[in-house]
Amino acid sequence: MKRLILLAPIGCLLTSLGAYDILYAEQYYRMAHRHLYMSPERAAENIYYLEKALRADFANPLNALARIRNPQEWERYRYLFKMHVSLRIIENYLIMANAFDKQVAYFYNSPWKRENLSSLEKAEAWYRAALFYWEEALKWSEKAASTPPLHLEEIRFWIDQLHRITTGELNYFNIIQRHLNRLEKVRADFEAMDASTY
Repeated sequence: MKRLILLAPIGCLLTSLGAYDILYAEQYYRMAHRHLYMSPERAAENIYYLEKALRADFANPLNALARIRNPQEWERYRYLFKMHVSLRIIENYLIMANAFDKQVAYFYNSPWKRENLSSLEKAEAWYRAALFYWEEALKWSEKAASTPPLHLEEIRFWIDQLHRITTGELNYFNIIQRHLNRLEKVRADFEAMDASTY
């Protein structure tokens, strides 16, 4: 018992030496990673950190992800950040949806009709959640577009995303709607299956 009591303070000291609190949006953003092979587990982890990033306060402009020199750049940076994070969340929701989406209702899947319909329900829920963040991305892109066009070298990809949204080249609503329309057809195919299908 004495040994355990003596080791407890050392363990607390070791865990606190390298740890620091994650407080700011930029810190949460850095926790999300792009993997070569995305699994639903990794996508779920990314969604967690990115949603936290949207709700967290921004760090001081000195610690921003781009070099900020004046209040106009700071305003544009914050709008672009929220737009970009919303787009990243959409990407991860689509990965989650894809894990449950059945692209085709094959006849030999008839014995698992109920399971496949349940899987399609989960996929639909992920697609619909992604639509919410598309609305968020649009809101922030409109605010960013209303600020003077300033060049922030470190986040030029975000500025490219803004351009693609404002020109209509990037439209997740259309992409997600195509997935939902296909999903409805696959659901109807599964619901039409009966004992004679297999």
